[in-house]
Amino acid sequence: MEEPMAEPEVSQIVIHGHDVRYRRSGTGEAIVLIHGLAGSSVTWRAVQPRLAERYDTIAPDLLGHGESAKPMGDYSLGAFASGMRDFLGMLGVSSATIVGHSFGGGIAMQLAYQHPELCDRLVLVSSGGLGREVSWLLRSVTLPGAEHLMPLIFPRFVADIGDEAGKVLSSFGLKAPRLAEMWRSYASLAGAPNRKAFVRTIRTVIEPGGQSVSALDRLYLAAHVPTLIVWGDRDDIIPVSHAGAAHEAIPHSRLEILHDVGHFPHLEAPERFIEVLSEFLDTTAPATTHAPRMSAKAR
Repeated sequence: MEEPMAEPEVSQIVIHGHDVRYRRSGTGEAIVLIHGLAGSSVTWRAVQPRLAERYDTIAPDLLGHGESAKPMGDYSLGAFASGMRDFLGMLGVSSATIVGHSFGGGIAMQLAYQHPELCDRLVLVSSGGLGREVSWLLRSVTLPGAEHLMPLIFPRFVADIGDEAGKVLSSFGLKAPRLAEMWRSYASLAGAPNRKAFVRTIRTVIEPGGQSVSALDRLYLAAHVPTLIVWGDRDDIIPVSHAGAAHEAIPHSRLEILHDVGHFPHLEAPERFIEVLSEFLDTTAPATTHAPRMSAKAR
C-alpha cells in the first residue's frame, strides 16, 4: 500500500507586526494557494503534497483566518492583494502561479489587477467576484446585527462535538470531503476573534442581495495571463454559470467543469484537480510582466 504523503509543516513570518502562518513545501516554479472565507491553508491538504513533488507550493493562512493574526483593520480585496504582495516579497518569491478558491479567487484576480508582475498564471477555483448570485447562508451573515447572533449559531461546544464526530467517522473509513470542509469552516467561527474577522471580511464582498464586488468589467486586463477556471457542476454556494461568464470575459482562458463536484473541487476530486492543473501548467508559459493598457470605450 502506498504511504500517505506528509503534510507541509507550518511556518511563520511577521508582516507589519502581524503573525502570518503558511505551509510551504517542494522546489521549482512557485504556486501560491489562496483559501476562501472561513477557510485556511489546510483546505489544500489533499493536493499540496502531490503538487510539491514538482513545484514550490505556498499556502498561507490569510489574516483573520486559520492560525494567522486577526487584527482590527482593512479586510477588503485590495488590502488582501497588497498583503499577498508583501507576503511573497518577504519569502523572496518574485512571481508565481496564483490559485484562488472562492473568496481566494477574488483575491487572486485583485492581485493580477493591482500587481500583474507577480502573476505568472491565474487559476480560479469556484471563484467569488464573478456575478451577483451566492448562497443564502452567506448573504444572511451580512444582515444588520447578524454578528450578535453568531455566538448562538456557532457555539464552541457544538464545534468540538463535530470535530470528534468527524474523527469517529474517518476511523470507519467514511469520508465526505465537502461536508468535512464546511464543518471545518463552521468550527473556525466558534471563537470570537475569528467571527469578528469573518464578518468584517464577508461584508466587503457580499450584502443581503448577493455579491457586491465584481471583477467582470476588468477581466479583459488579464488577457495576457494564462488563466484556468475550475468549477464543480454541483456548486450550491456559487453557481457554475459564473464560470462561463469568466471564461467569456477572459480571452484564451481554459474552462474545466468537474462532474458531480460541489464547491470544493480540490477536496472532492483531488486527483482530477491535480490532473487538470498539471496539464495547464505543462502547456502554458508564465505571463510577461506587462498588462494591456486600460481602454476608454465610447459611450
